[in-house]
Amino acid sequence: MPDTTDIDPRSDANASSPQDAAAEDAKRLKARKRRFVIAVVIGVVGTLFGGLEIHDRVTNIHEVDARIGGDLITVSSRVAGWVTEIAVTEGDNVEPGSVLVAIDDRESKLKARELEAQIASLRAEKDRTIAERRLVDKETAAKLKSEQAILAAAQVTVSSLQPQLALAQREHERAQSLFEKRVASRRQLDQAETELTKIQREHRIAVADLHSAEAKVAEVEAERERLRVLESAILVYGHKEQELQAKLEEQRLDMSDRTIRSAIKGVVDKTFVEVGEYVTPGQRLALIHDPEVIWVDANIKETDIRKTKVGDKVHVSVDAYPDREFTGTVEVIGNATTAEFALLPSPNPSGNFTKITQRLPVRIAIDQQERLLRPGMMVEIKIDIDQ
Repeated sequence: MPDTTDIDPRSDANASSPQDAAAEDAKRLKARKRRFVIAVVIGVVGTLFGGLEIHDRVTNIHEVDARIGGDLITVSSRVAGWVTEIAVTEGDNVEPGSVLVAIDDRESKLKARELEAQIASLRAEKDRTIAERRLVDKETAAKLKSEQAILAAAQVTVSSLQPQLALAQREHERAQSLFEKRVASRRQLDQAETELTKIQREHRIAVADLHSAEAKVAEVEAERERLRVLESAILVYGHKEQELQAKLEEQRLDMSDRTIRSAIKGVVDKTFVEVGEYVTPGQRLALIHDPEVIWVDANIKETDIRKTKVGDKVHVSVDAYPDREFTGTVEVIGNATTAEFALLPSPNPSGNFTKITQRLPVRIAIDQQERLLRPGMMVEIKIDIDQ
């Protein structure tokens, strides 16, 4: 039989153990060094970023729930009626005076024409009265002048006959006296009486003519009182015309209100009515705003407000455009906390109190860029207080 020798199967492994152990030790050492380097790098980077974050927190005020704000104008109607036209759609640019909505104006136009006809009729009546006054003035002025001349002539006649009448009375008295003394004849007395009677008759006629002339002058003066009546009528017509003119202007205003125009340069955000709808005064029809006039509204903690002042530079990050940077400045710092404007304030009469940090509204001025910023968009702000 051949000679057999017992062979240990682990003999080869045992023979290579020192080399393998050394390799394993080297590998573990290298891994430890790598982990150490990584830990050092992570520590350095963490320290660097931690320092930067601390510096950022110390030198800036952060707010993540700020929003873009703007003057959103609600366009409404001052009159009631049926919508006949919607001249714009959402997103349209409008200029001051651009037509937005048209409301049925047929009835308003009819009322305006009716008032115009009334004014025209009143003006014609007023012109007729003015012409009548002018005619009465001319007629009565000429007649008054004529009657005054006749009155003056009658006065002259009466005044000229008065000395003759006095003389005739004295002559008659003298003739009567002489006749009684048998100095004058009967014939001389009769002549004196005849002359006195003649003068008295002429004087009475002249006085009657004077009274007639005075009455006619008074009558003409009474006729001229019609001028005052006509003048009063003209004034009444003038007041009525002003009243109708005011009503016409009001009606024209109603007509113009039925064509609703934009008061600003801006963009249409939304329309709320359709053609054929019946709208009432005050009902909103559209919403517009000026895209160039925007700002950022933020609510800053009261503990940070002491660090903020008007004019501070603000870095704005818009959620919609994370790759773009926007800058602004603090424009207004509120004078009351937002809690003061709550619809349901929370007084604390019972004494149970939980202290909550309040916030004050801050408005930040920001420049528009290519109309990218729109009211309501969420932004994050960082107010630089290290200036």
